[in-house]
Amino acid sequence: MDFSHVSQSLGIVHPVCLAHGLNAEVWDEQGRRYVDFVGGIGVLNLGHRHPLVVEAVKAQLDTLMHSAFNAIPHRGYLDLTRQLANFVPVSYPLSCMLTNSGAEATENALKVARAFTQRQGVIAFDDGFHGRTLAALNLNGKVAPYKQQLGTLPGPVYHLPFPSTDGEVTCQYARKALERLFAVEIPASEVACIIVEPVQGEGGFRFLCPEFASHLAQVCEANGIVLIFDEVQSGFGRTGSRFAFTHLDIEPDLILMGKSMAAGLPLAAVAGRAEIMNVLPKGGLGGTYSGNALACAAASAVIKLMTGDKLARWGEQQERAIQQAYDKWRVSGRYPMLGLLTGVGAMRGIVFEDTAHATGAEHLAKLLTAARTAGVLLMPSGRHRNVLRLLAPLTTEPAIMAEGLNCLERALDSLIA
Repeated sequence: MDFSHVSQSLGIVHPVCLAHGLNAEVWDEQGRRYVDFVGGIGVLNLGHRHPLVVEAVKAQLDTLMHSAFNAIPHRGYLDLTRQLANFVPVSYPLSCMLTNSGAEATENALKVARAFTQRQGVIAFDDGFHGRTLAALNLNGKVAPYKQQLGTLPGPVYHLPFPSTDGEVTCQYARKALERLFAVEIPASEVACIIVEPVQGEGGFRFLCPEFASHLAQVCEANGIVLIFDEVQSGFGRTGSRFAFTHLDIEPDLILMGKSMAAGLPLAAVAGRAEIMNVLPKGGLGGTYSGNALACAAASAVIKLMTGDKLARWGEQQERAIQQAYDKWRVSGRYPMLGLLTGVGAMRGIVFEDTAHATGAEHLAKLLTAARTAGVLLMPSGRHRNVLRLLAPLTTEPAIMAEGLNCLERALDSLIA
């Protein structure tokens, strides 16, 4: 492949060029077939080219490809926002703005939170990831490679340790860190919003401690702070539920969504309480491509497919397959580098630990190559890139899921050869 006209600042995980895909299977330009456990980094929860999504997009192509909604509205945007109001499981009436990407949703959430509270401070979490645009970038709880060589970033932003049973940070430790932050760094009365992922994506598929989440909601309510849940990767079925925050039994004030929202077309959203979403003057929100008609048609099809009991069945089936394979590998005792199974539902990661011969990151880097040779494509995550994240489509057929896990097992065998 010729990358000579592509910025060298882009990182490439797999040096293959895909030609086509169907559900959880993809083929490269040489005709080599792979089981896809990357899923466009969480974009393809319904797989490649889901027939109902393809049908909806083709039908939309015959009528209207695009209209800039803030100039001339179109029906797709209106219908989708109405569907989202019923699809997102919150008790309040939902107000919504469509965007092109998760990072753009993050930027707009910061705008409305600052305008609503008339404050500037933002609290985010270690190892969190919220995008690569400049304001979103400063929220990320990791310097390399995202914040290097950029100088001062928009703020003020403060970071807290992320409490999870998938890591070493306890609820008590995180609560004390929050208390210290308010006592030493910034008073609660100057904080506009707290942004957190219910399940960290880039951070290693770690599930937020429910006890701490409840405490966070109480702190925000008591101090007039906007609570933002970033569900760009964990939403639209990734955990086996519509959104991961339902595992925490609390409601955010704003929700960021994207990735699998339109099954492969660029679409995202920031949605939440109307009094927050409506605070800016007319024209304060918008965007030329935001809510493109084709993407809206795809998202409407996604919502229809994820409404009902199919989503839970898909999630349970995939969770069971991953858990059984992982338990088999751990019980065998053959893989000393194999660490904790992280995440919740079907959103699962596997930590790779250091051994006498290699670091966890080195083990995982070798695994990615070996797995690709065996026929399955995988994706790393975590601060040290030592956590394997499994992002197979929820619609993956059981036989294909088993095949992918068997390929992964053969790759694990190569680590001990």
